Amino acid sequence: RKISDLAFGEFLQILEWVAKKKKKRVVFIDQWYPSTKTCSCCGHVLEELDLSIREWRCPSCQSVNGRDENASRNICAVGASTVGLSDVSRVIPAIAV
Repeated sequence: RKISDLAFGEFLQILEWVAKKKKKRVVFIDQWYPSTKTCSCCGHVLEELDLSIREWRCPSCQSVNGRDENASRNICAVGASTVGLSDVSRVIPAIAV
């Protein structure tokens, strides 16, 4: 475990170095932020979400949320708001017919 922690720490250092070299910013969010339990459409937060559930319907807005895609949208929004990008809005996916 110690070796894997060190390897991840080294990865973060390299990531920050590359970002600095390319004049980019690495943003860290709180590890306990409920990104999978928060609806990316309306912001409703579920009290509990079992790991076996891969998709869930929001009780507030009725949108269907895939666990990983929903979490990535929430993480992106939190990261953007952390650095002050107030013009970032929630993305509404297009529906192909």
